[in-house]
Amino acid sequence: MALKILIIDDHHLISEGLKVLLNDNPDVTHVDTAENAFEAMAILKDNVADIVFLDINLPDVNGIDLCKKIKAQFPDIKVLALSTFSERAYVSRMIQNGASGYLIKSSSKDEIFEAIRQVQAGGFYMNVNFKVDPEPMVAAQSIPFLTSREKEVLELISDGLTNAQIAEKIFVSVNTINTHRQNLLIKFDVSNTAALIKIAVQQRLI
Repeated sequence: MALKILIIDDHHLISEGLKVLLNDNPDVTHVDTAENAFEAMAILKDNVADIVFLDINLPDVNGIDLCKKIKAQFPDIKVLALSTFSERAYVSRMIQNGASGYLIKSSSKDEIFEAIRQVQAGGFYMNVNFKVDPEPMVAAQSIPFLTSREKEVLELISDGLTNAQIAEKIFVSVNTINTHRQNLLIKFDVSNTAALIKIAVQQRLI
């Protein structure tokens, strides 16, 4: 595996520190850095990356909006949010805009490498904990960005299959299905499967 990575962060010490760390990963062959959205998009147009580590708090455009722009122009790029913020609202908006994961800046080397491995395999990685709202919101909302695998898992969940049954059906691990299910709950901003299915039906996704 030969991975190209772009780090978008206006804090030089953080981006350079992460670059040094990533260079220890044998799968990573090239690491670029950018301090703002303009510089980042210019780099991506000339040298498309496999994974982007994206800070939410940038000087010109916030990372949430930039994530959406990157996914629109380069849909195959995996975006990993990198932030000091752990509030549910930030996590939810990044995921809705297409991010494949959310990392706190204090993440360990092992966590960062595991995030790379999981998103490259088509999964999702998050190492932030937050309280789930006790009452699910099922009002009309915009349709979040879903990968083809997430759409497949959503349909199987709506068919009443358990995580183990879904894992067996599509030849992945139960842990991978657990991750997809958690990802779907976050993207639709709900706390249980019943609310997830209700919104999916409302939005004619199943």
